[in-house]
Amino acid sequence: MTKKQPQRQAFNILIVGQSGRLQYEALLFAASLRHCSPDFARQLFVAVPQAGPKWSNDPAIRNVAVLDALGRLGVRILPFESTVFGQSYPQGNKIEALFALPPDEPFVFFDTDTLITGDITSVPFDFGRPGASLRCEGTWPDPTLYGPQHGEIWKSLYDKFGLDFESSLDRSQPDNHWRRYLYFNAGYFFAARPHEFAQRFLDYAIAIRDTPPPELICQSFDPWLDQVALPLVIHSFGGGRESLPPGYLDGSVSCHYRVFPLLYAREEDHTIEVLHTVAAPNWIKKVLKGHEPIKRMVYQGRGAKVRALFDRTALPRREQMIRNQIKSAGFWMR
Repeated sequence: MTKKQPQRQAFNILIVGQSGRLQYEALLFAASLRHCSPDFARQLFVAVPQAGPKWSNDPAIRNVAVLDALGRLGVRILPFESTVFGQSYPQGNKIEALFALPPDEPFVFFDTDTLITGDITSVPFDFGRPGASLRCEGTWPDPTLYGPQHGEIWKSLYDKFGLDFESSLDRSQPDNHWRRYLYFNAGYFFAARPHEFAQRFLDYAIAIRDTPPPELICQSFDPWLDQVALPLVIHSFGGGRESLPPGYLDGSVSCHYRVFPLLYAREEDHTIEVLHTVAAPNWIKKVLKGHEPIKRMVYQGRGAKVRALFDRTALPRREQMIRNQIKSAGFWMR
């Protein structure tokens, strides 16, 4: 007898959009979701920060063509106020936007520079055990020669918030190797209750920024503050590295491409096919051509020239090396 699989819990998706680059990325995200996940029945929210004292200019999406296209794709625009971060630290949008979501409905947050490349409803999320993207490099902390090392720095943060440091360690990695310590890219994360998750995320981020432990005295929090706080928040809710089986997000179902030159340089052929398919309809093309990198990379063929520079079976080990090679060829755009 075949064992009946447990019913998967419905969830909302949240991305952040605002004037400029993010509004066009939001349109591509929405188009890729509808194309690759036609059975996704819950709500895609595009959270939009509103004008206020934390912004020198109005960050809201005012482009009527973009708004019309998002509406055609079934997107719900979700205005929110920036009360803590805003322009000084726009990465904080992903924290403050969570407060605008329905409070008791599970969510998955994605950075806007992401494409959905497979069926999002196939992902076996366990929302009671939050998780986040493991597609990252050891960007933080950056220990000084004679200062505290990785272990001392991270332990000081776990101690600050009364968390169990030892249970967070990956003991297959050596002491003071960055992968031994819980660290995520904040390109996606998921949890059961967005307001509860957001409040703890916000509390931890503010505490780290304003009253860091002495071990962090030489560490930079810009732009890493969200990624410093995120593993602590996830660990505090009982989540971790194994919350999601590998191969789904940052795999067959989603691609966090970051910028279009990197997308063409290193991502799989299927991802490129999805991008070109969802960008092809005339009603979307007319809007996306308003963004110069999309216009040149996707529609005028510069992306193909970038792609020809690299062997994707033997890519440079570090992302900065890929960036430098693209810049040397004169093809970098953001």
